[in-house]
Amino acid sequence: MRLINLTIIKFSLVILGCISTAATAKDYFVDNKQAYTDIAQDLKAGDTVILKNGTWTDFEILFQGQGTETSPIQLTAQTKGKVFLTGQSNLRLAGEYLHASGLVFKNGFTPTSAVIEFRRNKNELARHSRVSEVVIDNYNNPDKRESDYWVALYGQHNRFDHNHLVGKRNKGVTVAVRLNNKQSQENYHQIDHNYFGYRPTFGSNGGETLRIGTSHYSLTDSFTLVEKNYFEQTNGEVEIISIKSGKNIVRNNVFFEARGTLTMRHGNGNLIEENIFFGNGVDHTGGIRVINKDQIIRNNYLEGLTGFRFGSGFTVMNGVPNSSINRYHQVENAQIENNTFVNVRHIQLAAGSDAERSAVPINSVMKNNLIINENNQQPFTAFDDVSGIKFTGNLANTEVLSDVAYGVKRQAISLKRNKAGLLLPNTNKFNAGAKANLTVLAKDQTGVTWYEKVPAIIAFDSGKTRRVKGSANALLNAIEAAESGDVLELTGGQYDVSKLVAIDKVLTIKAHKKGKTTLTFERSTLFEIHDGGSLKLDGLIISGKSSPDSAGNSVVRTKKWGMVNNYRLMMMNSQITDLDINHTFDFFKTGKGALADEITFTNNTFNKVSGDILRLDSEIEDLGIYNADYVTLVDNRFSNINGSLIKLYRGGTDESTFGPHLSMTGNTLTNVGLGKRNKSNASVYLHGVQVTNIDNNTFVKSAPIIIEHTVGEPNTMIINNTFDSTEQPSVTELRVAGPHTATLINNKVIKN
Repeated sequence: MRLINLTIIKFSLVILGCISTAATAKDYFVDNKQAYTDIAQDLKAGDTVILKNGTWTDFEILFQGQGTETSPIQLTAQTKGKVFLTGQSNLRLAGEYLHASGLVFKNGFTPTSAVIEFRRNKNELARHSRVSEVVIDNYNNPDKRESDYWVALYGQHNRFDHNHLVGKRNKGVTVAVRLNNKQSQENYHQIDHNYFGYRPTFGSNGGETLRIGTSHYSLTDSFTLVEKNYFEQTNGEVEIISIKSGKNIVRNNVFFEARGTLTMRHGNGNLIEENIFFGNGVDHTGGIRVINKDQIIRNNYLEGLTGFRFGSGFTVMNGVPNSSINRYHQVENAQIENNTFVNVRHIQLAAGSDAERSAVPINSVMKNNLIINENNQQPFTAFDDVSGIKFTGNLANTEVLSDVAYGVKRQAISLKRNKAGLLLPNTNKFNAGAKANLTVLAKDQTGVTWYEKVPAIIAFDSGKTRRVKGSANALLNAIEAAESGDVLELTGGQYDVSKLVAIDKVLTIKAHKKGKTTLTFERSTLFEIHDGGSLKLDGLIISGKSSPDSAGNSVVRTKKWGMVNNYRLMMMNSQITDLDINHTFDFFKTGKGALADEITFTNNTFNKVSGDILRLDSEIEDLGIYNADYVTLVDNRFSNINGSLIKLYRGGTDESTFGPHLSMTGNTLTNVGLGKRNKSNASVYLHGVQVTNIDNNTFVKSAPIIIEHTVGEPNTMIINNTFDSTEQPSVTELRVAGPHTATLINNKVIKN
């Protein structure tokens, strides 16, 4: 009886405590920064702070206090999605049981190291706190190389959920779990139901979307749960998720057309299960990369992945013997079981094998996996001894690599797409592959309901067509009035442009009739691409005859410094001439820090150019940074070019990026690259380019192709070209001893 009475008394005290807290809790409606400051230090359990709808500029919010599990302290918007934090604003949480929600960070950047930070300083951290239904949209430092986090989790038992993050463009991890003190280790954070939208190619290391830990603390366990998040086109670098700690769980997430991999970079004992990867055949879409000890990878579904090497559909790495903490630890006791691989181009084992990474995987197993490639190409590559991975019970529809064939049964298997969107066997008699009832998280189940998930890139020619008649002023006015995606169609005649034209939107400028519209310009550059700008030119004649009589002109350039947005440049069916009024007159030159997603030239004619056609070599510090991801040249004619057709440079030893890529097909080069100021002495100069395809081109009385291979096992193909009175291509390996790895076949050399 006494025990029952004591229980009743304790329960009554709990109820009275809750009633007391509820009775004293306050709601604060705040309409300015000073009003927030006045109450911020006195918040108590159960209090709610409501920020008035509107725009709050340069608002550094310190949200602190001691809430309780049943009575958290809340910070929210009057209406979710109607409170905008702009300029140099941020949010810091310190204390316990805090919950922030409903805010939008846009049109600015953080003045500190993070937009949202679960700490006040290194001693005052957040615990049992939550950030939900918050939007961070293109909230980037204008200096692309200035690093910050969008979200930094410190402390323990915090949750980051149902948030919308899109457009991280400057250096730094989008969401980072920090383990740099005891109070942030074994943290049991939860990261769930977030929408991670488009993160463009960053062009060097520092573009991860989610990182858990760092190499310095990688032997520490984090116990972070990452589940039910949607990663759409998170293309920053090769590591989408970079796990650098132990005992984490990553499950039930969707990776949609995301270039890169979920990487267990450091740390042991992580569980990767029931994740869905849809590559849809997009370049460099990857899956899972395995490093370190005791990793479990099971019941994942991977489809349509094209990536290779460190970004392949599935990769098991080689390690470094007695590795330092920041290099590659040997794979040991990896359990890879019941995963489904459908149309995954590459499964790579003992990847990265070289003189340093010589420790092969050991004591590991790959069992009951299903491997189906509808093109009948087997996906396995072994770069070293893979006997330390035991294969058993796996099924494939093709013959596989002999090293693993003993544990992979060939079986004709028909697939059918189920209601969840997965291609699974028609019958359940097979024990291999992911479970049949695997769920697929829908995009609209993540993020917030009140903020639109818009397409990542505005397509050319997706807006209105506007007719422009007769004069440069009409053209300038049309550019000013246009919206992204619009087409400006120019009637015939000559447009003598006296001003530099800034392009800060996605714009097509085309001739109404091909070859009937001529543009001349009186400034050192005709078009300058700014943030938000992309340019497509079609059917125009562009002449440099009215340009200043001085060195260093160009037709198109980016801003000289300070671009944070990637851009696109396309030109087709156009004639470029008389770029020779003085020396070093280039067609296009990049500013420092600018990165093109693509530069594509098709069916154009260039004649009389005193400089280069494409100057893409401003990043000379050898830090792994480069200026263009994809350069494509098809069926163009280049004659009397003193400089190079292209100078494309990527220096350094960084291995975290996929580009640059160059594709040249069907072009004719006559008298290209022989000018005395062309220091490269090349018609085509490539340094550190990762993927090169030079096919069916004709070089006449031109400087040679000069290619310098650096890191990353570059893939270079030079095939079916004609070199008439032109030296054969030169390919040099700058980082690896021995002959070059390029493929040169079926090229014709004509000597006169």
